[in-house]
Amino acid sequence: MIWYPYQQMKTMKEPYKIIDAEGVYLKTSEQEMIDSISSWWSVIHGYRHPVLTEAIKSQADHFSHVMLGGLTHEPVQKLADKLKDFLPGDLDYCFFSDSGSVAVEVALKMALQYYVNRGEMERTKVLSLTHAYHGDTFKTMEVGDDEDYHFILEAYGKKKNVIHIPTQIPALEQAFENYHQELNCFIVEPLLQGAGGMRMYDISFLVKARELCDRYGVLLIFDEVATGFGRTGNRFVADLVQPDILVLGKALTGGYIGHAVTVANRKVYHGFYSDDPDKALMHGPTFMGNALACSVALKSIELFEDEDYMTKIRRIEAITKHEMEGFTDERIQEVRIMGGCVCVEVKEAAALQGYQQFAYERGVFSRPFLNCMYAMVPYIISEEELVRVLDTMKAWFR
Repeated sequence: MIWYPYQQMKTMKEPYKIIDAEGVYLKTSEQEMIDSISSWWSVIHGYRHPVLTEAIKSQADHFSHVMLGGLTHEPVQKLADKLKDFLPGDLDYCFFSDSGSVAVEVALKMALQYYVNRGEMERTKVLSLTHAYHGDTFKTMEVGDDEDYHFILEAYGKKKNVIHIPTQIPALEQAFENYHQELNCFIVEPLLQGAGGMRMYDISFLVKARELCDRYGVLLIFDEVATGFGRTGNRFVADLVQPDILVLGKALTGGYIGHAVTVANRKVYHGFYSDDPDKALMHGPTFMGNALACSVALKSIELFEDEDYMTKIRRIEAITKHEMEGFTDERIQEVRIMGGCVCVEVKEAAALQGYQQFAYERGVFSRPFLNCMYAMVPYIISEEELVRVLDTMKAWFR
């Protein structure tokens, strides 16, 4: 049987069975519904996009996968070259993996080994945010700060190598003053903290973080697995403040196949570039640089550019702000909007009980979590479809 994610299997509700999907719609045998969360924020071009489907079919006619250990191939080379041109500054060095969590693990491993390679063995600590979420593998859970997901780590006792701070500049400055000699990196979900509650904060915090990382010689990591490719209203937050290491996933392939990349700048890469084999990055996911994933990722990026997706995202944000303007209810704590994300935070999680089925019956797939009702729609959504999603959210409170 299937063991489903984030579910108590004994009491879980029967999942909706999808038999087809196209555009922004998921289809069951009895309902057609707008996917308002883009399959965990990844399906930015919608389902069954002909260009992306053809990219996979065409590559599969040659080969679907070969390992990168001692081998290479054109799709991975083309994607690496494209990312070098597409990403800001000297974020040029791509280490591919098969999921966002693994890509964050790679980033954290890079940061630690960067200093080990320099003989700075005391830099064992990571600075992270409160309410952070970076994945469900062990090190990503440790740098995360969400007991709803990662309470199991309490079995190990208090964290020894991670410091959590709120998104407040005084707390940031104090953390660097206290721990800078022990820090190897500061990792953040830039501007938008996703699974920790769709929390949004100001760019000034990241500007100060970059300044302090430079001052104290600490690496800055942006986990843009969720925020990359326009979700915050920026192509990447890295366009505004450049990190030393950037992590991308989810929308990298348009949500078609699991794939991710950890992109390092020149400084980090050259921290490993040596005649000494002990200074190599000893990591190698089996499916890193998968040919199908690289082929569809390349086409996904081309669609993003050629069809001016940033204009689509600005339109989504403008429509959302217009439709949600003045909307409130005594059960609502706050309504937050940023780029392609809208979140209605309620005061008590119980206020959202039953909403998923309510939305399903009105032709919208939603998956509220904690005390958050939210939407992160595919960027190809029409105004009418977007308004339908937002009207469904508002109707719940009426």
